[in-house]
Amino acid sequence: DLGTVTMTAGVTDDELACVEREFGFEFADDHRSFLSCGLPTGDSWPDWRGAPRRSLQQRLQLPVEGVLFAVEWRGFWGAGWGVRPARMKDALRTAKYQLARVPRLVPVHSNCYLPAGRGSHGNPVLSVYQADVTCCGTDLFTYIEREFGQAEPDPSQLPTSTVRFWSELIG
Repeated sequence: DLGTVTMTAGVTDDELACVEREFGFEFADDHRSFLSCGLPTGDSWPDWRGAPRRSLQQRLQLPVEGVLFAVEWRGFWGAGWGVRPARMKDALRTAKYQLARVPRLVPVHSNCYLPAGRGSHGNPVLSVYQADVTCCGTDLFTYIEREFGQAEPDPSQLPTSTVRFWSELIG
C-alpha cells in the first residue's frame, strides 16, 4: 500500500546535481524522474536531501564491499576476472581493480539498487547482498508497483536490459 510510504517534496535539479558532484555519479534518468516527483523517507530509503553524508557514502559502497567480503570469506571470484591469485591480499587487490570498472549501483530502497548513469533508463532494479543478486523489478516503475502498489509479481517478466557484471550474478 503506497499509503505506508511517506513522501516529501521532490528533489530539485540543483539538489540532484549537488549529490552527483559530491558522490561522483549521475542518477539514471528514471531514478532522477522518480526522485523529482517525491522523495520517499524512512529507515530503508536513502535520504538524498538530509541523511548524513557518511551514511549515504556507506550505502553507495555497500554492493562493492559486499562482493569484497564474498571474495575474502566465501571464495567468490568473478567470471571475467581471470585466475584467482593464491594470496588473499592479491585476490582482494584484483577484485577491487575489477569492481572499480563495473557500473556503479545507486540505492533505491533497502538493499535494492539501480545502476548510475545519466541518459540511461529501464534498467532492472537489483537486490544485492554480497555476491548474491536477484532482480526485484524489470525497471524502477515495476519495482515500485510490486513493492508498494497493487501489482502482483510476474515471474515471466524478464528485464529488457542487463547491468554488466551485476546481472551475471543473478542466481
